[in-house]
Amino acid sequence: MAVTKTRNLPLMEQFFAVRRFSSVLEFTADGTHLLFASNISGQFNLWRVPVEGGWPDQLTAFADDTVRGVGVSPTDGRIVFCADHDGDEFHQLYLLDSDRGWPEKLTDEPKVQHNVGSASWSPDGTKFTYAANARKPTDMEVWVRDAETSESRPVFGEGKFSFPGHFSPDGSKLLAIDFRNNSDVSIHLIDLESGETRELTPHDDDAIFLPGPWAQDGSGFYMVSDAGSEFRGLAFYDLASGSHDWVEQPTQDVDDVAMSADGRVLGWIVNDEGYDRLRLRDLETGQDLPQPELPAGARPHLTGAEPPLAISPDGTHAALIAASPRRPPEAWVVETRTGKARAVTDSRLGGLLEDDLVEAELVSYPSFDDRDIPAWLYRPNVDGKAPVVLSIHGGPEAQERPVYQALYQYLLSRGIAVLATNIRGSTGYGKSYQRLVQRDWGGGDMQDWEHAVKWLRGQDWVEPDRIGVYGGSYGGFAVLTCVTRLPQLWAAAVDIFGPSNLVTFAKAVPPTWKRFIARFVGDPETEAEFLMERSPITYVENVQTPLLVIQGATDPRVVKGESDQLVDKLKSLGRDVEYVVFDDEGHGFTKRANELKAYGLAAGWLEQHLLGS
Repeated sequence: MAVTKTRNLPLMEQFFAVRRFSSVLEFTADGTHLLFASNISGQFNLWRVPVEGGWPDQLTAFADDTVRGVGVSPTDGRIVFCADHDGDEFHQLYLLDSDRGWPEKLTDEPKVQHNVGSASWSPDGTKFTYAANARKPTDMEVWVRDAETSESRPVFGEGKFSFPGHFSPDGSKLLAIDFRNNSDVSIHLIDLESGETRELTPHDDDAIFLPGPWAQDGSGFYMVSDAGSEFRGLAFYDLASGSHDWVEQPTQDVDDVAMSADGRVLGWIVNDEGYDRLRLRDLETGQDLPQPELPAGARPHLTGAEPPLAISPDGTHAALIAASPRRPPEAWVVETRTGKARAVTDSRLGGLLEDDLVEAELVSYPSFDDRDIPAWLYRPNVDGKAPVVLSIHGGPEAQERPVYQALYQYLLSRGIAVLATNIRGSTGYGKSYQRLVQRDWGGGDMQDWEHAVKWLRGQDWVEPDRIGVYGGSYGGFAVLTCVTRLPQLWAAAVDIFGPSNLVTFAKAVPPTWKRFIARFVGDPETEAEFLMERSPITYVENVQTPLLVIQGATDPRVVKGESDQLVDKLKSLGRDVEYVVFDDEGHGFTKRANELKAYGLAAGWLEQHLLGS
């Protein structure tokens, strides 16, 4: 007699049995290896893998510190990097000989932020640059450090929120950005010998100017800008004329640009409806190189920071960390001459294959002002009607991208659909769309969420009374807004470190953010009434939805008090709320054990209340 065996559903841990990456990607000085930061060890450490692939070498052995940024000396291959402790974002600087040795800690200032990136080193390897608020907590300044004497000096940024760009080819000058707000960034040129600085991109209206690599002859540099356009294009800025010409017309956002050290190969990433498209050009011939054979997807991020595009010093290889809805992130190396690409990491560990997972469909739905709201729809393969989770990304000036989301795929395996929205304020759809959320948190965005539910209820496959809402950071604020101001719509909710009180949130943000929080959200000193009118805590008595709240105790962006005050009030009202605090996490999860616990709780909560299981 034949016995039919019921197929067991994959465990939650199988979907999360993938390796994650932080915002690090760079070639070694000789171009033979690729550096990246991944949680292979359970924490985001620095690793090195040959460009042909193979098992990577682990270069750091942190258990509680997260590697966030890396720069490689072009002369001797030394690595400067920054790492923070328990997600507190007070990054410290380290120097590492990549061949042997242990990281040397260069700074030990637990209340100072230090940031380095791929453009940190001067061409002759004698100095490197970084950003730090070491002199005044509110000012992020550009510093230059002598690699031999260890002498550091600030060269730009007093009274500003600034970051360094690239050194000029002769090392005498340095580009820097003055970040005024999410819509307004300007480029300055620093003469390192005289100390003089000059703003290269003065402008009256808000515009973004982001510096890229220099031309080999020092005549100018590449930059990304949205000046006079809805989108950010790629341009070349000529120093002599003080003007720029487009290399890539701004019809879609250019998100990153890089160039080989020999000046031969230029690469840039175009945001094509959420997909990352890598483009390469041979600057000697002026011809575009073959389209890289990369999977359709986008770069993942850790706490909002994406790994950069990297190009080897001799231009023979480019590298990108990319993920797609059915494939977890991998470091990919591209042969620039042929476009052939290969994954040099293997991040899937749980035994699941692409055919076991669900692809995302790009859809849109109309909102209150007849604006079409883009969203990624994930539908489970089930008969009959399905519950849905409305997922809202952080930022809010960020973008839901077609990348691997372990939580989504787990919910889908249980028959729960996901609609991941890019409501007004999201990037990638033009600056007018992005700016709609500024000083309007809990305004038009709330109506976009309400209309998402209306659209879902109009689909014949949706179970209309089983819709949940999920999000973190600004997405957490969105969840709290939904359950307090649209309480009748939701069967379950998960808030991960979301602001509940916009006045206390705005007062407690990191010191460097205070200069633009009024533009971003509102002024807590002069607009308290407006901010309280938009705060979920004001409407907390309306909550009917079972709510799970998750918070990191060391979170510097949305401090623990934001969740504390909300949960205390909900408990006093006798509402169904569960509160979980991670003592050793900040704004996101850097330790694998915490990640598994947090998302396991979120998955279980949504499954329990949407399926009754």
